[in-house]
Amino acid sequence: MNTNDMLAEIRDANLSYLMLAQQMIRSDKASAVFRLGISSEIADLLEGLNNSQILKLAGSNMMLARFRFDDGAILGMLTNYHKDRGLAHSHAAILMAGQKSEEMS
Repeated sequence: MNTNDMLAEIRDANLSYLMLAQQMIRSDKASAVFRLGISSEIADLLEGLNNSQILKLAGSNMMLARFRFDDGAILGMLTNYHKDRGLAHSHAAILMAGQKSEEMS
């Protein structure tokens, strides 16, 4: 994969993420804040973006979505737990709920 292809993939992923995030926020803000791991302030900003702003932001050469699993235990629960998958996912959600959401710098 060359650099241009990688940048195009990042742009596509960013656009998909922003559109999904905006839909989630407009549908159920509290749930979206939790599921996306963002602050209420960021949710308000994302909700207010127009199409032009979304396209401009998506065109960044950096991924906008961040991998949330800084804790290997949570990632392990979501990928390797075989006994009771539903319980493992619930436990992971509880642990993630205790993590600090992303804030604006």
